[in-house]
Amino acid sequence: MLIPLIAGNWKMNTTIHQGVDMVIKLRELLRGVDSVEAVLAPPFTSIHHLSHIVADSPIKLCGQNLHWEKSGAYTGEISAEMLVSAGCLYVIIGHSERREYFKETDEMVNKKVMAALRAGLRPIVCVGETLDEKERGKTVSKVKSQVKKALTGLTGGALKDITIAYEPIWAIGTGRNATPQEAEEVHNTLRELLFELYDTDSIKNTRIIYGGSVKPDNIDSLMAQPNIDGALVGGASLKAEDFARIVKFQSE
Repeated sequence: MLIPLIAGNWKMNTTIHQGVDMVIKLRELLRGVDSVEAVLAPPFTSIHHLSHIVADSPIKLCGQNLHWEKSGAYTGEISAEMLVSAGCLYVIIGHSERREYFKETDEMVNKKVMAALRAGLRPIVCVGETLDEKERGKTVSKVKSQVKKALTGLTGGALKDITIAYEPIWAIGTGRNATPQEAEEVHNTLRELLFELYDTDSIKNTRIIYGGSVKPDNIDSLMAQPNIDGALVGGASLKAEDFARIVKFQSE
């Protein structure tokens, strides 16, 4: 059985001191938790500071993005090796905000996935549809296309380190989220796609998690779905008590 993964994406929030205070509190709230993998993606400036605080705790650290090159004249970017050296185990790739605001393409996402795996990072690959695409019945074709392109060139052996995050764009930060049944349908579709692309043994440890206005009051019903293996949490991950409640979800 897959161990659920609950990841908190802080986006462009918190100073170093605010992040340290939050993680110290969260570390205590999650003491003894071993049935869920808790992951935090703070701003780059905080990662190294937090790596010392989360040592010997259930919390793992994650980058919010990376560049596909190991080094070079890429002002403002960060490499996979830099994230590893700062203390990261995971990295978010292809978040809708990166795709929308910074024009990341599926091809760029694929190159980032490859770079992350080469450095020993575990990619959390985001896919999702806009409200317009949802209303036109394009959800399935959109997310399947994104997954296929993100995983281009990967062999089955790499899938154990990959997490797919289904984040309907119309639900991110809007307070509106897919119903557990809607999310389950898409997750099941993605699971079936992975079966088509790879053999059963290759994907047995591949998690498909849900993101989009995940909160303490809806996590239980989401995690009760058979194909939802965790959550990618935005705003609710900025409060230690809320994120701890999400990590300690109760299956219905």
